[in-house]
Amino acid sequence: MLEEERKYEVDENFTLPDLSATVPPGGRVLALPPVTLTATYLDTTDLRLARAGVSLRHRKGDPLPWTVKLPSDVPGTRHEISRPGKRRETPAELTALVTAYSRGVPLVPAAVVRSVRHAYELRDDADRVLAEIADDAVSVLDGDRVRKRFREVEVERKGGDGDLLDRVEAVLGEAGAVAGGFTPKHVRALGKAAAGPADLVAPTELPGKPSAADVVTNAIRRGVGRVLAHDPLVRLRQPVGDDDTAVHQMRVGCRRLRSDLRTFRSLLRPEWVDPLRDELKWLADVLGAARDAEVLRARLHVTADADPLSHLDRAAVDRIDAVLERRHEQALTSVDEALGSERYAALVEALVAATREPQLTGAARGRAVDVLPKLVAKPWRRLAHGGKDSDAAADLDPLAPDERWHAVRINGKKARYAVDAVAPVLGGGARKLAKSLSRVQELLGEHQDAAVAAETWLGVAADDPTDHALAVTAGRLAERERTTIRRVRAEFPDAWRGTTKGSRTDWLP
Repeated sequence: MLEEERKYEVDENFTLPDLSATVPPGGRVLALPPVTLTATYLDTTDLRLARAGVSLRHRKGDPLPWTVKLPSDVPGTRHEISRPGKRRETPAELTALVTAYSRGVPLVPAAVVRSVRHAYELRDDADRVLAEIADDAVSVLDGDRVRKRFREVEVERKGGDGDLLDRVEAVLGEAGAVAGGFTPKHVRALGKAAAGPADLVAPTELPGKPSAADVVTNAIRRGVGRVLAHDPLVRLRQPVGDDDTAVHQMRVGCRRLRSDLRTFRSLLRPEWVDPLRDELKWLADVLGAARDAEVLRARLHVTADADPLSHLDRAAVDRIDAVLERRHEQALTSVDEALGSERYAALVEALVAATREPQLTGAARGRAVDVLPKLVAKPWRRLAHGGKDSDAAADLDPLAPDERWHAVRINGKKARYAVDAVAPVLGGGARKLAKSLSRVQELLGEHQDAAVAAETWLGVAADDPTDHALAVTAGRLAERERTTIRRVRAEFPDAWRGTTKGSRTDWLP
């Protein structure tokens, strides 16, 4: 669940203003009975969770007392996951959700916070809750002693929109409330140590004339952040947006980071970078099985419904989907096992360390504009001119077997990732080439997805040779996939020519 709230600092004499003007006509403000909530926050002794913007608490007085809150990409929001459980028995699921931040270090009580809450619901004319206002008098406890007191007001969005929160903020501001940023209670309770920098170092703004080391370091930090940000969402089996999954994004993160480490390999110490790339490949492969099943299940229904004038046997399509569903669940189980392993814990530790101090060579001290083009030239030449294992992209035979097209696709992905890694710094032609390669890779990816799907549909039918309806349906599905492949092969030459237009490759040595 994505929680959106705004916090306000108020003094002890603050009086909550009349909020009735903020609700729609016919709505009302409903005062709830006051409650006392006592929350115990768990963290490592060096406060890794708090410093990363994460919390794990048990709050007495809640129907679901255990809660994890995780940062999200949307400012002012957090992922909130709550579970039942006894105070002294932290749910294993929630402990696992913070693995990327705790990195396996034991969690201990770090802060105890007692809040006397006066809450108010803003409701519309249908009595639906639009937002909840919580006026909390907070005491930070040290045993039986109150170590610190403060007061804050929280506004949490429920069924309302952003305009409602803006109206509430305006009324609170007029009454003297001060927007306090997004500082959680336990961070205020723990003080400066909890507000320190996270162990996972984020990318920084590059200087005007960056060195190659600046670019490499930022690329590593960006890639590691993408991988680890999706760790808890993968464990929750949670979608990302309307049509994407956390498994996909975490896998892409692994593959892009691994590709960046390959692109910048000559700037990194081999004894450091090679083992890291090997472990990222292991994780990407585990995630890949689950992602492949996701893609095939989604593609099955799109392909089955592609021709509304030629319906397929729905029962047979459902039988194929059932096979894919079983494969998907098995793959997700393997993902869960991998994320719970000591091998993964060691990888997370290595990734976090990489953001702090990547092991660079002396060559990384050179100017980015001088060093980076040479690093991209090799994967580009392999794509453009081919090699012993693959054709040049321009020479792809429309009648070549799928394997040859797949080999070019692999080279295309390496080239695209390499150009993507340097385009923000080199600009100009590099940015244009990155955009053109994106289209090329899109077509080659569609080709590969169709080829794999066709084989899958026929393979499912072959496993049950007595099911004639299934065989006919699988054959028709496969033919539709081959139609897609023929279309891609017809469109590809124009897309490839677009990569060499103008100044797209002039910057390459």
